[in-house]
Amino acid sequence: MKEEQEQRSENTADVSQQSVPSAEEPAQKAPSAEAAEIKDAGSGEAAPSLRYENGAQVAKSGVLGFFIGLAVIVPGVSGSTVAIIFKLYEKLLYALGNLLRRFKRCLCFLLPIAVGLVLGFVLGFFAVRELLNLLPFAVVGLFAGLMLGAFPAVTDEIRGQKKSPLRILLFLAGLAVPVAIGAVSTFASSGGNALEGLHWYHYVLFLVLGYVVAVTQIVPGLSASALLMMCGYFSSLMNSVSLTYWQSNPQVFAVYACLVVGFVAGLVTFSKLLTKLFAKRRAPSFFAIAGLSLGSIVTMFFNPDIYAVYRGWAAGEPFALDLALGFILFALGLAVAYLFVRYERKKGVSLK
Repeated sequence: MKEEQEQRSENTADVSQQSVPSAEEPAQKAPSAEAAEIKDAGSGEAAPSLRYENGAQVAKSGVLGFFIGLAVIVPGVSGSTVAIIFKLYEKLLYALGNLLRRFKRCLCFLLPIAVGLVLGFVLGFFAVRELLNLLPFAVVGLFAGLMLGAFPAVTDEIRGQKKSPLRILLFLAGLAVPVAIGAVSTFASSGGNALEGLHWYHYVLFLVLGYVVAVTQIVPGLSASALLMMCGYFSSLMNSVSLTYWQSNPQVFAVYACLVVGFVAGLVTFSKLLTKLFAKRRAPSFFAIAGLSLGSIVTMFFNPDIYAVYRGWAAGEPFALDLALGFILFALGLAVAYLFVRYERKKGVSLK
């Protein structure tokens, strides 16, 4: 009888040891919200967390939006390159590509970017354009320095990757695309096309143009302003933003509407395509992006606006102040951007 009682107590102890986790083997945690998000993606895509942890992250997204808005005004400025520096590029692509499927989550992430975009476009249109009229080379020098100083953040994405002939070719092709667009817009564009007396096929063209402008905003190195110059619509669109023009030609609002519809469609669909491309061919894609980003810096000194400045200098216009400020601001922008890239690198290392 005593032996049976001892056997029962040993069995009870064994069961209790199996049911209660030890300190060395903690109980399995429930999956986090971020892990659940990745499971629920349903499309095989990695779904990044789109939550903002603090105000600094919100402000960083606002700055990103600011540069995206500014990119429409200043040739060569790339908001997507800024997104790569801030480690927000793939989150941005995911949020844009899944806006309709995960509306609330993506909208909350995109809202600070949208606010910054509006501010960047408004400031660029009313302030930067005026500065470009006064000291064009100096302003271009500043933004070119910022973009060149930020370029190592793009090359960080391909550091340590095998440099195969195909990947080198992708880099060179990426480098050639913005340079070719800049050359065509400078020497072979048809000039300014009017926004009056339009036919139905012009509105189809503006839908396509809006779509392509969206592509320039999410592919680093492509310039919306250079593209519009190449098509001959940059000056006419910029000059159309006035109350007097709207009153004399209300038809232009249909042009704006087509551009907006094409732009939104381009953001959603092309972002989705790039997200899938990065999931399957990330390294080759970033070799092409590195080339595009470097080529866009070249086009900042080679586009119709700056070419007109060079022609003015050749004709005898004073340029000493503009040129000197350009070199100074270029060096300043280069230093500031590169220091920020180094800061982001150190922060990334400390988090690992």
